[in-house]
Parts: sequence; C-alpha cells; structure tokens
Amino acid sequence: MAALATLAASNAWSAEPVKIGILVPLSGPTAQFGNNIRNGVELALEDMKETGGLKALGADVELVYADVPAPNAAAAATQRLISQDGVVGIIGSFVSSITLAASEVTERAGVPMMTHSFADQITSRGYKFIFQVANKASLFGEKQLTYALDIAKRAGSPVSKIAILYEDTAYGTAQAKGLRDTANRLGIQIVVDESYPLNLTDASPLVNKLRASGADLVFPVSYFNDAILIIRTMRQQNLDIPTVGGAAGYIIPDFKKGLGDLVEGVYSIAPANYDALPAIAEKYKKKYGAFMPHEALMYGAAFQHMVKAIEVAQSRDPEKIRDAIAALRKCDGFSAGLPGGCTAFDANGLTSVAFPVFVQWRGDDIVTVYPPEVAKAPAYWRGKEVK
Repeated sequence: MAALATLAASNAWSAEPVKIGILVPLSGPTAQFGNNIRNGVELALEDMKETGGLKALGADVELVYADVPAPNAAAAATQRLISQDGVVGIIGSFVSSITLAASEVTERAGVPMMTHSFADQITSRGYKFIFQVANKASLFGEKQLTYALDIAKRAGSPVSKIAILYEDTAYGTAQAKGLRDTANRLGIQIVVDESYPLNLTDASPLVNKLRASGADLVFPVSYFNDAILIIRTMRQQNLDIPTVGGAAGYIIPDFKKGLGDLVEGVYSIAPANYDALPAIAEKYKKKYGAFMPHEALMYGAAFQHMVKAIEVAQSRDPEKIRDAIAALRKCDGFSAGLPGGCTAFDANGLTSVAFPVFVQWRGDDIVTVYPPEVAKAPAYWRGKEVK
C-alpha cells in the first residue's frame, strides 16, 4: 500500500505541469525588452529539455505570461498569476518600478520571484521571497565610473570632469547615485547632474548643457527610446565625447537598428554579455536573428535556477521552492554565462557572485572589454586601442 501511495503521488506530480509566471512588458515603450526576455526564457526551457534537465524534475513546465507595460498594472497581474493561474514562482520584470510593485504582492502571498531589475530597493526591504540575479544599480553606477577611469588612464586620457544624465525612475536615480557618490569619493568633478522624465521628446536641452559643461565623459542612464534620442542628438551636434550607457537600451540589437553607425564605440555597463556563452548565444542568434541581449541571458539563467530549485525541493509548495532557490548555487546552463559563472544569493536575496562588465559597440555587436579577466577584446578610447 505504501508503494502504491508513493507511485500515485509520483504520477500526480508528473501529470500536471509546473506553472511559472513570466511577468514582463510585452506592449508599451519597453516591449522589446519583454519580448527579448520571452525569447530567452523559452530558449532556456528548450535547453533544459535537450539536456535532460526536466527529466530529473519529473514534470513538464508551463510558462504563464502576464503583460505588464506599466507599474500601475503590476499588482493586479501578479495577483492573477498567483490566485487564478496557480503559478509556483514568478520571473520578471525588466523595469525596476514594475518589479518593486509586483514583489510587494509576491511577498504577501509567499511566492518566490526572481528578477534582474537593478534598483537598490528590490533587495533592501528585508523581503524573503525576492531574488535579484544582477547587482544593485548603485554598484553599476560605481563600476561605470571606475571602469571608465581606468580605461581612460591606460589610454593616456585621464578624466577630471564628468556629466550624469539620468531618467527619474527607480533604476535611473539609483544608478546615478552610485555614479555621484563614487565621483565625490574620488574627487572627480561633476559638471552636469541632470534628471529627465522617462520618454523624452527633445534631448536638445540636455545635450546643450553637456556641450557647455566641458565634460570629458558622459554617463546617460536611459531606457531604449531615450538612449536613442540622446545619442542621436549628441551626434547631430557633433559632440563626440566618450559615452558610457547605463545598460538597458544601450545593449540590445535594436539600439544598432535605431542608430546605425552612430553606435560605434559607445560603451555601456552590463550585467552580462552573450560572448561569455558562445554555444547558447549561437542558438539564440540562429533562432531569433540577432545577438542574445543581456536580459534574455539573465532571465534565462533566473528561470533555469528556479526550475532546478523546484527539482531540488520536489514540491510545489512556494515556500519550499523559495528555500531551495536561496540555498542553490547553480553554475551550469545559462548561469555559466553570467559574470562569476553562477547564480547564487546572499541572505537578502541579492546575487552573491555577479559583477558588472563593460561592453563596447563594434560593428553590429557588443563586445566585452572590461574587466581584463573577462574581456573578449581590447577596449578603444577615442579611437586608441587600450592595452
């Protein structure tokens, strides 16, 4: 009887798919990021099927999508995923302000959520059920500056004055704070420190201030549409100072499509880059016709970490899954392509192994150029190769 009961339980486990919610913007101004995330998660699921990852799980996985284009839609969509769709965990969102709103719901419901949104507050609230596979925005801000200063110094072009342009969202303000605090600590003069509302219609006032400032280096922290507008306006005004983007809109294939050759040489901080995982990146490019953007890689890794945690927990109980996510250190599959080579978390749910990288636009692709231990090519600063 005991054996029959065990068999029945096993069959019940495998009969129904495990549902995981994918909470992303599939419409609206950041839809391209949501679509890239969907591509990455679906390729990650395909990869697990091909490599036998779901065989150990003993059940199929069903992806349940929720389109959330704005923060005010996040709470209701998250609640529907949990109460109506019966998901055991949630992956998402791309936009930090959406993630902050959604994670309030998952925390109350006791359902694990994994994100690569950057805002510092995400894992600074004492929440138990949120996990952040990327570093905090303030660390991205710090590394944006210190990486750039080191490259400029090696190129013989030391930097004394910088400009910070940032959107006034959770992501932009946190990353700008990291830049600002680091510049003040290092004695670098900030000659422009300007916020702007999301979805600019005219970047000329910002660029005029930048031109008048005499900055040696500019850090625009922007999502896609604003990134396109700022760079295009700079180039139209023949302003060609070194530029370091704040990830997001600067490191996706559509950035090149929108600006053409104007992207050449633009730097960006990034949480990961596809050139660290060439085999999977090649599959992505073959399937979707473009290089694998950071959000596809990051969320693919988060998804695979969650699936592995469900396997370890051998349970659909969200709290047991949460505990397995927290304890797991996963260093294969998509996780191997992240800086640090793994997904793992500290007591607050923040990544315990990741670090930001610097990428630079070269032709149709972005290449990792810093730190030296993970660089795939030398950096170029004002047209000069940096050794």
